[in-house]
Amino acid sequence: MQQLPATKEMARAVRDSDTSYDGVFIVAVRTTGVFCRPSCRARKPLPKNCDYYGSVRAALFAGYRPCKRCRPLEVTGRPPDWVQRLLQRVENDPGARIRDGDLRAMAIDPARARRHFLKQYGMTFHAYCRGRRMGEAFTQIREGAKLDEVILSNGYDSHSGFREAFARTFGQPPGQSRNGDCVVATWIESPLGPLVAGATAKGVCLLEFTDRRMLEAQFATIRKRFHCAVVPGKHEFLEQLQTELEQYFAGKLTAFGVPLVYPGTPFQQKVWQGLLQIPYGETCSYEDLADAVGAPGAQRAVGRANGQNRIGIVIPCHRVVNKGGQLGGYGGGLWRKQFLLDLERSTVAAKSG
Repeated sequence: MQQLPATKEMARAVRDSDTSYDGVFIVAVRTTGVFCRPSCRARKPLPKNCDYYGSVRAALFAGYRPCKRCRPLEVTGRPPDWVQRLLQRVENDPGARIRDGDLRAMAIDPARARRHFLKQYGMTFHAYCRGRRMGEAFTQIREGAKLDEVILSNGYDSHSGFREAFARTFGQPPGQSRNGDCVVATWIESPLGPLVAGATAKGVCLLEFTDRRMLEAQFATIRKRFHCAVVPGKHEFLEQLQTELEQYFAGKLTAFGVPLVYPGTPFQQKVWQGLLQIPYGETCSYEDLADAVGAPGAQRAVGRANGQNRIGIVIPCHRVVNKGGQLGGYGGGLWRKQFLLDLERSTVAAKSG
């Protein structure tokens, strides 16, 4: 059975039209007979008139009909067709400059594109395009391309304009970046809400549940931690991560294979490596983890390092519980921790049964 957040938490999400809960639960209104996404902007129902379900199917079988405003039958996280066309155009030629006139030629209102990208990605469409151009330029430079070729292929008219934009994004001029790195970021939908993921040339370095309204602050933290720029885009490790997460949530994968990179203090790294040793479907107390990493009695320090893990689910900090078996803490919310533990236990039970 799907583990839902606490009723009070779901009521708060509906009241605030919190998009981070879309895909996590469905709210149905008894007085209208309609079910909606938590983020629906329609008039808010009284909490006493709400029922909550873990899926569209459950709401339909309970006799509710879908809202015509938020369209909960559409696949969670699937962009509208016009956004898909726009994203595909960017991916076909990341270096091209797409101006407002180009958007209108595609029958897309520039203001609409701006609003959608701000809401979904925390940046305007043009900022998204700039990030993709810079990310593409960075990759070309690292692969040894000549600067003149990089400038022309990414839509810049002059060396000075490109150098200024590059330095503003990466903190150093192009000539000093041939051996550098950047964090490529993307958003991944999950049954527990959206995740923001990041990867470098060495592996995945970030996977956290996210509220899209806080993305700019999150990216600023990533830049500080990894001493490099964060740009939106595609990455082979992120594609592998997304595939493995889909298999994990479907109960078909019990061990992740995507490469990981997790810089930290020697103690933090020892704790995170200890987390990776906890078997799928099992739990470990903070005290036992402290013993396992050679720090008996350091439960509090282990707990802090556990909470500082930046690669949730894959580095399974959700498998650490209090000594008495209580859930303890979890940055993504205790209901998510319970969901992950239940998923793993049910998968193990199904395979052994």
